[in-house]
Amino acid sequence: MALHLPGPAADGDAQPLAGINTTPLVDVMLVLLIIFLITVPVMRAPDRVALPRQAAAPRHARRDDVIISVTRGGRLYWGDTALSGLPALRRRLAAQRAAGAHARVQISADRAADFAAVNQVIEACDAAGIATLGFTTRAPQR
Repeated sequence: MALHLPGPAADGDAQPLAGINTTPLVDVMLVLLIIFLITVPVMRAPDRVALPRQAAAPRHARRDDVIISVTRGGRLYWGDTALSGLPALRRRLAAQRAAGAHARVQISADRAADFAAVNQVIEACDAAGIATLGFTTRAPQR
């Protein structure tokens, strides 16, 4: 491949270069093609997860289980007693753990409760060192 630069014409005027250099354009297009070939398989829709089905017998709460309820509005209850907030829950969980009892916590959350409130209860139980957590549910209606 040779490059022909215009030289001085016979009358002394320089001739304009009329060709377009396409090499940078081809380089950019090849890079974009490689990027698209790599990212398209990653951007596909996520696979659906088929969860296993299990018919389990209901477990009834023991007398010493702590039942923490989370309402639709995010209010917390310790059994039937309303708590003023997350700090009060943390204090009661720490006192329960300090008593030395192997506390099992049952979280009873409203279906429409914000997950952030439920997550705060789980984190408070973890911070208090309570390792046994359960979620109270209802059996599906048939």
